[in-house]
Formats: sequence, C-alpha cells, structure tokens
Amino acid sequence: MSSAAVAAIAFFVAANPPQPVKAQTPPIRAYQPKATTSARDAQILDQQQKSNPSRFDLQKYPLTESNAAHWQESLWAIGVLAPEKDYALQALENVLQMTTAANLTDPQKGIIDTAIQVATQLYTLKPTVYGKLKQHFLRTIDYSTDPQWVAISLAAIAKSAGYPSANISQIQIDKLSLKVQQRFPNWEQDLHLLTTIKNIQSDRQLAKKIPIPNLTDLLKWQIAPQQAHMYVLCRPNRDILCLAVLKDRQGQFVRQNKQFWSAPLLLQSIHNLDWNFSNGRTPQGIYRMEGLTRQPDDEVFHAYGQFALVNLFLPFEDGVNAFLPQQKGKFTGDLQVYQTLLPPTWRNYEPIQQAYLAGTMGRSLFRIHGSGAAIDFFRNKPAVVNTKNFDWNATLGCLSALEIYDDRGSLVKADMPKILNALNTVGKSKIDGFLIVVDVPSPSNEPVTIAEVAKYLAPSALRSNPN
Repeated sequence: MSSAAVAAIAFFVAANPPQPVKAQTPPIRAYQPKATTSARDAQILDQQQKSNPSRFDLQKYPLTESNAAHWQESLWAIGVLAPEKDYALQALENVLQMTTAANLTDPQKGIIDTAIQVATQLYTLKPTVYGKLKQHFLRTIDYSTDPQWVAISLAAIAKSAGYPSANISQIQIDKLSLKVQQRFPNWEQDLHLLTTIKNIQSDRQLAKKIPIPNLTDLLKWQIAPQQAHMYVLCRPNRDILCLAVLKDRQGQFVRQNKQFWSAPLLLQSIHNLDWNFSNGRTPQGIYRMEGLTRQPDDEVFHAYGQFALVNLFLPFEDGVNAFLPQQKGKFTGDLQVYQTLLPPTWRNYEPIQQAYLAGTMGRSLFRIHGSGAAIDFFRNKPAVVNTKNFDWNATLGCLSALEIYDDRGSLVKADMPKILNALNTVGKSKIDGFLIVVDVPSPSNEPVTIAEVAKYLAPSALRSNPN
C-alpha cells in the first residue's frame, strides 16, 4: 500500500491504525447496521458525490497541496464507480499531464500516484472507454524523470497489448522497453524498472520460464522451529481463488473432521496492478505473521468487515517484533539471507523472491481480512475477479477472506473466525509464524484443491492434529 491513497481510508490501516491485540476468539455480530441495503446505498451515494464532475474543476480545485485529499478522494471514487463518462476520462488526463512537470511537491506527487493507479485500472480493464489514456502513458515513458511512473506506464501499455482496441503490438512493447533502458542507463538499479522490464521479458519468453521447483520441498520445510506455517497456494491468474492450508508448530498439517484445514482467499488487486507496485496484487514469498490488528468499531467496517485482521510483515518492514524468532526487530539481511529461509531447491526460483523485493521497494501493511463492502461495490469488479469468486472482494494487496451479509445486515457467512480460531489454536493463544504465498501453475486454470495439495505431502505430514 502507499500514501498515494490516504484519502481512500477504507483500505488503509495506516490512515487510522488500530492497535495490535492478542489472539482471541473473535466475537460475531449477527447484525451489522452498516451492511443493510440502505447503508450500502448511502455508501454508493457518497462515492457518487465524491466523483461528481464539479469536483474536478481545476479553477475551483487546483492541483495544489491544499486540495490533495480532495483530489485523492475524488479519483478513488472514479476507480470505485468506473463511470463511462467523458468527465472522468478528462479528470485523469488533467492529472496525468503532470507526470512530466518539474518541482512537484510531495502532496502533488501523491495525487499523481493515485491518478496513475486508477488510470491503469480503467485503461487496462475498459480500454474502449479509457483508450485515450494511452497517449499519457506513452508521454510519461518518453519524458518523465520519475522511474516509478515510467514503470507503471510501461506495465499498463504492456497489459493492453492483448486488446485489439489498444492498437499496440508486442514489437512496440519491446521497443518501449528498450527506450526505457536507454533513458535510464542505471535501470537495473531501480527495482520498479527492473522488475517491470523482467516481467515483460518473462511474458514474452514463456518457454524459457524457470519451472516451479518441487512443491513437496516447500511444504515440508520449516523456516524456523516451533513456528506455525500458513501456505497460500494460488494460480498465476489471480482472478481465481487461492487456497490457504496450515501447519502447526510441530510441522504437521492441521486437520479438522479428518479433512485438511483450509480456507479460500482472494489475492487480487482491484487496480489490476502487478505485485511490484503499491496497491498491486499480493507478492509471492515469505511474510512474518505476527499478532492481530483490532477492529474496534464501525469506522472502517466497509473495508475490513467486523473481525480482527491478521498482521503480515514483509522483509525490511517496520513494526514487527521479530521477523525471525531468534532476532528482534525487522528483517535486515540481504537476498542471500532471505534465500536461506527457503529450502535449497527453491532458493534460486525468482518468483518466490517477490516478497523480498516488494519489501525493499517499501510495500507494507499486508493483512488477512474480511470485507464489509457489498460484493458489487466496485463496479469494475467483474473484470478483475472470476465470476465464480464474485463473493470475495479484491483489495489493494491484502489477502481477502469471505464475508457476506444479507440486505437486512445479518451476517450470512464469514471465514475470518475460522482463520483466527485456527491460528489461535496452533499458536496457543499467540498468533505468530510465517505465511508463504506461491503460484502453482496448472493447465486447467482451476483453483488449487486440497486433493492437489495432498499429492505433494509426505506421509508423516498426514497425521491428524489433536485439536
């Protein structure tokens, strides 16, 4: 997540950070007044008011520091509603004109950060409506001195190559990548440029992709002794649900009623951004799992639902008590140290290093959480979430659990109590351990199943747990 969307408080713990709490069985509110039909209608009305054309009047609201929150709220609302209106396109164009401006203040940069993320979302998901944004991405690639804006513009153009309306070929994408390398001679030292260019090259060279190592090696590996390990197994296509399975402190996979414990999670970005950008989809790799973030009241109910959030920490992220159990504080090692946390067969597998690189780039505040927003709150959602998984809401990088309410505000189903109870049980009233995200390719493009996971487990891992 980034400061770019501070105005979108509904998706940022940082904007009003609750306090960590000890693991506990979460209370369940059968009735939530902010989930009623009238409350959700009011939430949409609020977004409609914040995206009203009058709010993008540059004479009334110039792109200055004093209007930063106003612009970020309004741009976020455009991203939520995805209106097929000229004024919305024009608003984004007006802000993207600034990517090549000099002497920008930090608040102005924050406005541009929000705009370029929303622009990526709408251009890549609604190219026929927002196709004119292409010229602004190209101009940014040609003239901006900000490597992150150049990288996200290049990624947006590359994503659009599959759309006939985008009128851009893979050869042109390659030429743009080369132009970026020429404009930034030290591009390999900037992680946003490096990872974006490598992602594009990897997509072009599917045959040369490094095959995923043996999953058995990863599932039986202990990063540290006496620590819980949660594995979140996804498909490369994050429109599809991922599957979480859990290992206790003794290295045994948790079972309930003679079945493996599991929980479905969605790890997709509502902005359709890649893992190497703030608010992009969840990176693969190792996270420290430590404590909870309290959900004390209804202030951010729509963003996170009614249950506590599980804290996840990337390498280099502040706020963790001990990324490694025998070493206080955040992870401070280099890539080689990070690689030693993985089994030998996985240490040179580049995708599993995404968490390390994302932490180096400053991504933070990942959580496992539910959602109190209506399942159709994000109007562009059908373009980023498989229709089979429409009950789950995409996020800005977090791991999204199911949480559904009916029109009267009554809780219908929620997976966070199950997740919190399982972590509380294996941790003996203390949530700590490691979470590992990994994409498992499959020709079927169906979600990972328990039967698929079981094929990779050693017999010793199949014993029942006493819980």
